[in-house]
Amino acid sequence: MSLRVAIVGSGPAGIYTAEALTKQAGEPVEIDVLDRLPTPYGLVRYGVAPDHTSIKSIAGYLRKVLELPSVRFLGGVELGSDITVDDLTGSYDAVVYCTGAMVDRHLGIPGEDLPGSVAATDFVNWYCGHPDMPPDTFSLDSTEVAVIGVGNVAVDVVRILAKTAEELRSTDVPQEVLDRLAKSQVTGIHMIGRRGPEHAKFTLKELRELGDLPNCDVLVRPEEAGSGDVSELSRQIRGNVEVLRAWCARGATGRPRRLDVRFWLRPVEILGSSRVEALRLERTKLVDGRVTGTGEFETIPVGMVLRSVGYQSVALPGVPFDGATMTVPNVAGRVSEGQYVAGWLKRGPTGVIGTNKSDAAETVRTLLADLGSRPERAAPATRLDDLLAARGVTPVTYDQWLAIEAAEASLATSLGRGEHVKLVGRSAMLAAFGRTLSH
Repeated sequence: MSLRVAIVGSGPAGIYTAEALTKQAGEPVEIDVLDRLPTPYGLVRYGVAPDHTSIKSIAGYLRKVLELPSVRFLGGVELGSDITVDDLTGSYDAVVYCTGAMVDRHLGIPGEDLPGSVAATDFVNWYCGHPDMPPDTFSLDSTEVAVIGVGNVAVDVVRILAKTAEELRSTDVPQEVLDRLAKSQVTGIHMIGRRGPEHAKFTLKELRELGDLPNCDVLVRPEEAGSGDVSELSRQIRGNVEVLRAWCARGATGRPRRLDVRFWLRPVEILGSSRVEALRLERTKLVDGRVTGTGEFETIPVGMVLRSVGYQSVALPGVPFDGATMTVPNVAGRVSEGQYVAGWLKRGPTGVIGTNKSDAAETVRTLLADLGSRPERAAPATRLDDLLAARGVTPVTYDQWLAIEAAEASLATSLGRGEHVKLVGRSAMLAAFGRTLSH
């Protein structure tokens, strides 16, 4: 009798979990990888910037796992609407939740709900062609934009805002999004951090890319970059600070767009009557390691504020959730008997994509040890296929996903663009293999 495991979520954490199961299980295993979207790869497809092709190439590795004989991809199946936790626990020996961290944290300041104040994840989903984010979500009709945060996601957002549509033409950005980027009115971008350069979360490679933007002047203020000794800092942080200080000597050269990289400022209010009109900031300093306001304020006119101050997970229907840590409570991946968790939903949004591999391996070790300790393991009472068929739910298969991928390659060829151009929306994706949305 094969071990049957369901994995909810087909991003890196989910697929690394499937891989770990195939390697660690000492018996035959059947693995179903479920996703609410018609497409696999999660953050690799919908979170990695389109111009970062080397990172996106991780999909090639994940593909090999989905093509293993013991693994099935079931797209378009959503926990909570199509299936329940009881359905899964009744159909499998074990269930692993790997849905990641899908939303941005809030700033918690007045005016945050004004039109024009949006989560960076929404903007990322938009330019990555996520089916939940229609192409008309953003029009980029504001000349000044503020990006709150100094991590890699913030840098990605800034870079996309600063680049021309022509620079992005060879990427997989949906054509409808590319057309809107071509009409962008953005000329000024403000990237704002609450602390100093030595506390920024972006990597040196990402930071340096900003300095090479041919369409954008990058400006840093000497008083915000500091002048203290950096020799005791780590190599990564020292590199960041040295690059930023070198940019202080740069002046505006008249390029079409301008990026102001700001530090020691925290947002205190987003101003506007019917939509965002300005951002009020307070100068900060560190007191006993904590960010403290100085009572000095500055207001910059902006028509859009993108917050990028960290991801957080959302609760899954029927799955325990800790609202304080925004994770599923677990011990080495174990949630309860037969239920497990891996990835950001397990530990919070920390580490890089590859970190999920060791994290998944730990969860699988726990899962297999639990199952191995059961003297008698009864076969699951039902099969998910039967439940879905009875409810009229037809999953997207891996072969159908390949048809979507082929349609995106064909679209790129017809447009004279790169290798792929993403299809927009579920209807277009399903049409790639002859299915309509109603079915």
